Amino acid sequence: MAGMKHPVRFGIQIPQQHGSWQEMLSLWQEVDALGFDSAWVFDHFLPIFSDPTGPCLEGWTALSALAMVTKQVQLGVMVTGNTYRHPAVLAKMATTVDIISGGRLILGIGAGWFELEHQTFGLTFPKVSERLKRLDETLEIVKRLWTEERVNFSGRYYQLKEALLNPRPVQRPHPPILVGASGEQVALGIVARRADMWNSFGSPEVFARKIAVLAEHCRRVGRDPDTIEKSVLLQLTLTDDQETKRKARENESGGRLVGSSDDVRQQIEHYVAVGVTHIVISVSAPYDRAVLHRFASEVMPAFR
Repeated sequence: MAGMKHPVRFGIQIPQQHGSWQEMLSLWQEVDALGFDSAWVFDHFLPIFSDPTGPCLEGWTALSALAMVTKQVQLGVMVTGNTYRHPAVLAKMATTVDIISGGRLILGIGAGWFELEHQTFGLTFPKVSERLKRLDETLEIVKRLWTEERVNFSGRYYQLKEALLNPRPVQRPHPPILVGASGEQVALGIVARRADMWNSFGSPEVFARKIAVLAEHCRRVGRDPDTIEKSVLLQLTLTDDQETKRKARENESGGRLVGSSDDVRQQIEHYVAVGVTHIVISVSAPYDRAVLHRFASEVMPAFR
């Protein structure tokens, strides 16, 4: 079976939109106690896929506070929008969170996509080809800052002069880097060259194709594709109610686990069979804690 160099792991993404800070804080503590392997905020200044005028906290500053109230779970931003911060500033922020968390950070990053956010806050929003080139430069800069004494970098978009990162992250040689990407021609090539972990969306069939494309990119750069942990971001409708199941399946776009605990376990097995071993559930406020408890007790143990 593909991908079995990596154990099956479970994460939860809790976007910090439309909910209160107190709810989020207690939910993260609960997730930590329930035995999830990873927990994630997102990187948006406005709510997405919903009312953009609603409340939304900033992700990295929230993450540093959440690191203080959790003990076990790996944590990160799924995913940092590269267009929002200079790469050296991001490296400094990520190092700080790795230290605060005692070495639990995963640096999640992508090219950035939410145009309204860029317009609203006066951030430049280049075309996608440039955003991908900027992401590539950022990943080189961050990794070099984490592993070299002094960094000089003269790129097309970013420049560093005798840059020093002190202190260093807790994790050695550096915290794992997760790249969120779906584009097969360029973005997956960046994953092949730069990432320890990869996250995307879609059905097991979509992932089977993309994993084959990623393997080809890896072959070109002389890398074993199994060294990249593959993860999927999914919605969850965990229910025994037939009508709820039917409605959820109608709205399903290859990015949702739907049904009873047995149904959901089988759906996860399809992902694992094609090589996706890190299953990340995205939840939204108001949070259904009973569903998370059920998922942790009835679904996760089958894969441990």
